[in-house]
Amino acid sequence: MANPTAAMLVIGDEILSGRTRDANMYFLAGELTKHGIDLKEVRIVSDDEAAIIAAVTSLSDSFDHVFTSGGIGPTHDDITADCISKAFDVHLDVRDDARALLQAHYDKSGQELNAARLRMARIPYGATLIDNPVSTAPGFTLRNVHVMAGVPSVFQAMVASVLPTLTGGAPLLSQTLRVERGEGDIAPILTAVAEAFDDLSIGCYPFQHNGAFGANVVVRGSDGARVDAAMTQLARDLGL
Repeated sequence: MANPTAAMLVIGDEILSGRTRDANMYFLAGELTKHGIDLKEVRIVSDDEAAIIAAVTSLSDSFDHVFTSGGIGPTHDDITADCISKAFDVHLDVRDDARALLQAHYDKSGQELNAARLRMARIPYGATLIDNPVSTAPGFTLRNVHVMAGVPSVFQAMVASVLPTLTGGAPLLSQTLRVERGEGDIAPILTAVAEAFDDLSIGCYPFQHNGAFGANVVVRGSDGARVDAAMTQLARDLGL
């Protein structure tokens, strides 16, 4: 059977402006690969309600899982929870269990659970909380959408909380062959091998080193024997 599919939605003006470099996509892709869930698409949208709702609706309909990053903090531009509730037409309000988590956290640190911080306890009706061992404020899962923070350390902790609850498939395996020849020289061979092993993904990634051109050929697939066979044929046909 084919692996479950996933998409990621990165939310935030700071990403699109170039002020903040996104690290969460790289981390999520690696974790999903190990879990046997195929990441098929990544979108980045601004802090715009209509754009977020449209993206969530589209991705939720198209993939088995959607992972969002960003926009669930205490400030006015943290609107992801509002958008998720509107996308699925469910009520959004402060939930007692989320409030209790935040109350205990801020009591322990000697800070006030003020109105701004209480925004992080607003959870759409029917959602399941995602544990946040780093800073307590929870994420949530509604239907097939997993809503998580944008701060990398918190995002990573939330991914670790969510993944064990999801059914994965076969982990994606990969091998790399370094070829000290340009893409144009090896393209016909790569095409022939890709056609012979159409159940695998074969990518070619060029580089330049000390003035010479080369390429890293990467073979990916869930069947280790097939990956091995493709690599063997590539090496033979390339004369390596």
